[in-house]
Amino acid sequence: QVQLVESGGGLVQTGGSLRLSCIASGRTFSSYTMAWFRRPPGKEREFVARISKSGGSTYYIDSVKGRFTISRDDAKNTVDLQMNSLKPEDTAVYYCAASLWGFTAPHNTYAYWGQGTQVTVSS
Repeated sequence: QVQLVESGGGLVQTGGSLRLSCIASGRTFSSYTMAWFRRPPGKEREFVARISKSGGSTYYIDSVKGRFTISRDDAKNTVDLQMNSLKPEDTAVYYCAASLWGFTAPHNTYAYWGQGTQVTVSS
């Protein structure tokens, strides 16, 4: 089992940047595919980005490609999301999630979740 804690959210103007970080407990962090999801105000939670167990593969939703970068540091048990060129539509609560399944596994395999961190982008 793994526990996840996010940090780094906040208020930023359009075009600004934020870096979210998620730290995981436990000694088997490298066993998990890691991902970031978000829940915009009044909407359902949606997938944002994921990174493979090795860190060698990443995948993003189209709306954040070229602006967001997911990375992991297994020595520190962290997964980060660097967000650049932020837009008001990026406003959401962002969640870190972990799955023991492989890189292409369905989103319902993410069994471990953090508590979320708020990102607000002002226009």
